[in-house]
Amino acid sequence: MARSALVLGGGMVGVSTAWHLIQKGYDVTLVERGEPGRETSYGNAGLIQREAVEPYAFPHDLMKLVQVAFKRGNDVNYRWGDLPAIAPKLAEYWWNSSPRRYGVARTGFEALIRHCLSEHESMVEAAGAADLVEKQGWTQIFRTEKGFEDGAARARYFAREFGVDSRILDPSTLAREEPALRRRMTGGVQWTTPWSVKDPGALVQRYAEAFVKAGGHIVHGDARTLANLSSGWTVQTADGPVSAEQAVIALGPWSSDLTEAMGYRFPLFVKRGYHRHFKWDGKLNNPMIDTDAGVALLPMARGLRVTTGAEFARRDAPPCWRQIRESERLARGMLDIGEGVEATPWIGSRPCVADMLPIIGEASGHTGLWFHFGHAHQGFTLGPATGRLCAELMKGETPYIDPLPYRPGRFRTGRRAFTI
Repeated sequence: MARSALVLGGGMVGVSTAWHLIQKGYDVTLVERGEPGRETSYGNAGLIQREAVEPYAFPHDLMKLVQVAFKRGNDVNYRWGDLPAIAPKLAEYWWNSSPRRYGVARTGFEALIRHCLSEHESMVEAAGAADLVEKQGWTQIFRTEKGFEDGAARARYFAREFGVDSRILDPSTLAREEPALRRRMTGGVQWTTPWSVKDPGALVQRYAEAFVKAGGHIVHGDARTLANLSSGWTVQTADGPVSAEQAVIALGPWSSDLTEAMGYRFPLFVKRGYHRHFKWDGKLNNPMIDTDAGVALLPMARGLRVTTGAEFARRDAPPCWRQIRESERLARGMLDIGEGVEATPWIGSRPCVADMLPIIGEASGHTGLWFHFGHAHQGFTLGPATGRLCAELMKGETPYIDPLPYRPGRFRTGRRAFTI
């Protein structure tokens, strides 16, 4: 008799987990309140970032801290009124970002990132989604000489230490290869290994369709109704209660709603982000991220997607349009773009953990309950890789990646505490 599982959450992480479980012979039901791929996974930059071997650390440099505190840049914003609620978690984030501790996060993160392309490749093939994917990388562009020098040095280091390929572009080469740019930049780094996706939400939907084709079920339901029974787990759906032996919480930024109700206190917080599409008849040979300005320029199916950096705020706080307005202004200075496609910009939340590593593993106090969330900026990139890891752990197989860095037990879950 096939083992059974409920997967709560229809983003890249949840869909990938469900797909891997169905490959292992499970009877799987994916529970999503809306449609797969329409929340956080929809709104990202659409990059599968093989070069992202280092998670984003909280700055320790005094000048950068001053810049953030006085909101002098566009890459980071925060809401004053939300700071009391999120400050304890940000303090843990800062603590874990120290040079002495950051190496632990980098090692654990790189162990996942190195598998992102091969695991996406398997799912792209199964889903027949090759038409959505470009495999020529993306370009990081710079406005200052120091930014370019630091970026080029970092690219050389990544090539040497992690085998990530890139091309360093001087100003003339960048201008020649990207003639649509109206502003002359100080240089660029083309990361040639990553992939880009013209419609991130559509890719998740294709993966979900492949899951259904393989025998999986998708139902509309409320993950907050998850209940523990003697035989396993049950959740209320539009089709009535659905039960299974095991359940996976893969709810991204909503995971804490359920875990806290069940008594688990992980140091979870969100970094919000915004995007808007613009009409544009031009052409970029590669997606671009303007690091100095904190804005991304991404050719997508709906137009040119312009995104922002990170905003520290409560997940459900009212939107603050400051960053997306500044991103639009900066984008118009670089490209001849038209009017906005949407009347209102999109806003979403990245699910972050204070030690910069996702939480993957079985709950300590509930047999058959599994956690799979906290991928921060890289849920779209890492979903297939960590989905495989989670499925292997659930079935009791030898995992292809050492799961120890991601175990839920690395935190004291009865109260908020630093990592141990």
